[in-house]
Amino acid sequence: MYKTACYGFLVLLFLEVLVRVFHLHRDTPERYIDEKGIEKWVPGQSGFSVTGNRKQNFSAYRINNSGYNSYREFNPEVDKCVIALIGDSFIEGFHQPYNNSIGKKIEELSTGLAVYEYGYAGYDMADQLHLISAYKEQFEEIEKVVIYLKYPEDLYRDRFSISQERLRLNEGIYPILKRSKLLVYAQNIGLIASMRIKVQALINILRSGSQIGSTMEEGGSKKSSDQTFLENFKRLSVEFEYDKSKYVLLLDSRECPELLLRYLAEHQFSYIDYGKIFQESEKPVTLIYDQHWNDHGRQLVSKAIVDKIMNSADD
Repeated sequence: MYKTACYGFLVLLFLEVLVRVFHLHRDTPERYIDEKGIEKWVPGQSGFSVTGNRKQNFSAYRINNSGYNSYREFNPEVDKCVIALIGDSFIEGFHQPYNNSIGKKIEELSTGLAVYEYGYAGYDMADQLHLISAYKEQFEEIEKVVIYLKYPEDLYRDRFSISQERLRLNEGIYPILKRSKLLVYAQNIGLIASMRIKVQALINILRSGSQIGSTMEEGGSKKSSDQTFLENFKRLSVEFEYDKSKYVLLLDSRECPELLLRYLAEHQFSYIDYGKIFQESEKPVTLIYDQHWNDHGRQLVSKAIVDKIMNSADD
């Protein structure tokens, strides 16, 4: 029994060293909620995002002074059209080097644009509109705001509220466990996924709200769910005084119901549809190990944004 315990400890120690030497673990930055109720990353952090059990993705990140992964600091340039890019993990870009982000690609496609990135995994429409409202003075210096809308996940809520769920990963035993890179690696490749799945399911239920829950319990059809999501969008756009002249939605029309697309068109909500571009692409647009956009997909999204912004400027 004693020898077994010793051998087991030595094996774990060897695996810990192996994971550290080959940097198979993810350097997860610390998160916090600022004085305006915005959840973001603690500024000044840097490291590497690692995905997959064979290190399929190894990308450097840099958290700027605003708390977002970007090579830029907020300092609007008077001689350029300043735009903001807001969204969840697709915009956050931990799956790519921070100096090759969508914002950087946009700037390379058009030297007349300066892009400020506000991407954070888990943001939904309520989070994004609240961010703009909370930093109103900062966004007044921005000419166009591109808001990523992932349907239907971003419309589960019809109002903003602060959530402490993810911050609990910074408390208790979690910071201690994170010191073991072997445990971090095991979690990243799914060996400790069951508990996380249960927690995420609970979060989704809480964020969905009683309105959606009652619809599902009553055996509501997909059509009634789509109507609920549309009503959530309407409420949020009214509450946060959605500026149609300044805001542009970024969405995939293939994932959106006709009900929503028709409402956007009838009420003159401007949007960029990258779904058709993806569908026509002869090359893959997502990573092989998850559905985040690969470099080609990000390039197509960047071009679609540039085309929309520059065409709007010409009108």
